[in-house]
Amino acid sequence: MSEAAAIPSAQDVSAASELPLPVIRLPMLDSKRELFAYEIVFQNDAEDEDVLMRRALATITDGALARLVRGNRTFLKLTHELLMEETDVLQHQPRFGVLLRPEAASDIALVERLARMAQRGCPLMLDAGDTTLEFNPAVEPLLKIVQFVRLDASKLDPATLRSRSEYLHARGTHVVAGHVDDHDTYHRCESLPLQAIQGQFLLKPEPVAVPVLAASRLSLLRLMKALQEGNPGPVELGQIVRDDAILSYKLLGCVNSAYFALPRQLKSVQQAAIFFGAARLRNWIYTMALSGTGDRPPELLRAALIRAHMCEKLAQHMPSEQREMAFTAGLFSLLDAMMEAPMDFVLWHLPLAREISSALLENKGPFAPLLEQIRDWEAGNLRGGEVQPQVIRRMAAIYLEATQWADHVYAFADQRPN
Repeated sequence: MSEAAAIPSAQDVSAASELPLPVIRLPMLDSKRELFAYEIVFQNDAEDEDVLMRRALATITDGALARLVRGNRTFLKLTHELLMEETDVLQHQPRFGVLLRPEAASDIALVERLARMAQRGCPLMLDAGDTTLEFNPAVEPLLKIVQFVRLDASKLDPATLRSRSEYLHARGTHVVAGHVDDHDTYHRCESLPLQAIQGQFLLKPEPVAVPVLAASRLSLLRLMKALQEGNPGPVELGQIVRDDAILSYKLLGCVNSAYFALPRQLKSVQQAAIFFGAARLRNWIYTMALSGTGDRPPELLRAALIRAHMCEKLAQHMPSEQREMAFTAGLFSLLDAMMEAPMDFVLWHLPLAREISSALLENKGPFAPLLEQIRDWEAGNLRGGEVQPQVIRRMAAIYLEATQWADHVYAFADQRPN
């Protein structure tokens, strides 16, 4: 196929922009728990796999996918047909790389094509799973050209995971541990020669025998309690955050940003509460305050912000008051991981509405189905044939909007006054 035929057409790009791309971004974290790379995972909405991935390439061309991943290094899987086409889309986007399955090593033409891509700067990662790699001629053609290998920590026993990581590291290959879904596995991985770790451990609190909250977290919970008690209005909200200069700075910086395009600058928390409404501003104060747990991975707070926005959007059929509560439920659904304590212990300190606490502790009430739908989306469990395509497309649109909003808000939550 010619290069011109392989590059998505303007019509394809237009179609891709009209339909939200059903994808999620999954972070890989380095040893400091900072972002190393994202993986883009496709939610199969009954669309042909090749068509779906062509749409992904189109969004690389028009910059939409780069915005979703904030310009960070990103890996995605592509079909054999797309990889074999003489297109240089990926070679002009060195931050985008390809995830490969071990069976690709048996295709000589594909390996030659991948070798040329690697020489031109395209990052390649072998998604090895539990495949034996040590002195294995079946995968050696790929090991010679990939820069990264991902191992499945859920399928490899600790000794094999260690020896395989050390083998690859000795070859000069960067190793990623995938499917690290609990903290015991995470701590075992910390001592290995790994470039990054990926998995559900990020969204789970670390088990502790006796939960103890540091002074900074107790202070944060006291602030959250004050924001809940007595349903404070604009004046009260202004008084609650009045003595926290950093919190006020973050909050006013965010609400006055170009994202919200306000007709005039808001100069106080009280003015912001009057303009946006006390309930909405209270949720934003939660957001800015939670960024103060600076020892937690940034991607954890981003995940909480995405959940909050998605939950609020999924609650659009509910009354206004419940939509604001849905935001809180989404944000607080990761409060145990952010506070590193069991959810019931954390919520014991907060006088939350019954609808929110029931969703978080018992998986009951009006917000429980919304959170369940969001978790299914995060896990890639919404599949074509099992879920109506329009449901997946709606979730895709909500997710993409939520990531844009969360990344914007986090940029202000993470900053400090000069």
